[in-house]
Amino acid sequence: MAKSPNQILSQPIVWIERNLIVRALELVQDLIVISLCIGLFGVMVLQLKAMFVSLLFSSDFHFHDITADILFVLILVELFRLLIIYLQEHRVSIGVAVEVSIVSVLREVIVRGVLETSWVQVLVTGSFLLVLAVLLLVRVWIPPTFEGIDPETRIVQVHNSHNEVSKN
Repeated sequence: MAKSPNQILSQPIVWIERNLIVRALELVQDLIVISLCIGLFGVMVLQLKAMFVSLLFSSDFHFHDITADILFVLILVELFRLLIIYLQEHRVSIGVAVEVSIVSVLREVIVRGVLETSWVQVLVTGSFLLVLAVLLLVRVWIPPTFEGIDPETRIVQVHNSHNEVSKN
């Protein structure tokens, strides 16, 4: 059956294939994240090499420096894990991001030393850690939205079922 000119004009003109553009942009974004993973892995290897060389060939190593290096490597590992989760699920994990923040703050406290830090900075750091801890607790109650649940699809299905019931 041929379409009338009014039917042809009333249809929207599709200039751009949106799904193709979205997939291309996601591919570019995945390539960026993969390059970040490779670079982060290289930094971790170099940091571990430097740490072991300083432990083996240096006679005056300090516990303070070793602890700072180990915590720095742990921060890098957590960032790597965050990127891997992003590649798998295309979302940023709140829990891992908060954990990275907590370890980073604690590393800075350990490196600088609490006794050499002013009381205002200690108070601000403590309150920041408290906020991060509350965020870790609150994220348990946040409903998951990235497990194949699309609220818009569910609303459309409910709306369509109501329309079908009202027509009958």
